[in-house]
Amino acid sequence: MNIGGRIAQLRDQRGWTQEELSTSLGISRAALSHYEKNRREPDTETLTKVADLFHVSIDYLVGRTDHPQGMLDEDVRSFADQLELSEAELLEKFALTIDGRRLTPEEARRFIAFVRAERAMN
Repeated sequence: MNIGGRIAQLRDQRGWTQEELSTSLGISRAALSHYEKNRREPDTETLTKVADLFHVSIDYLVGRTDHPQGMLDEDVRSFADQLELSEAELLEKFALTIDGRRLTPEEARRFIAFVRAERAMN
């Protein structure tokens, strides 16, 4: 399913009109209609507003996954959002482990890259 189809489906599931959703998003009803009919694609800001409003991931909206919610649970997302250390500080100060095994420096760098990529998608 495409972006427009997902937006229309989410709107219909809530029982909202295009007017109600467009008002919630701060866009015109005509713009929403263009998005739903795939005549135009929403900009990043609008896409983020749609994802936040319906509590779905941007990956779901753009069709990269069929799972509406992001893959990170709320505790992990909260932890990632509070990290304010540079990569070097993180690697130096913390012995990151998964399943009881310490991450190698390369695994830790990939973990940091994953968090950055996940943030970029949201």
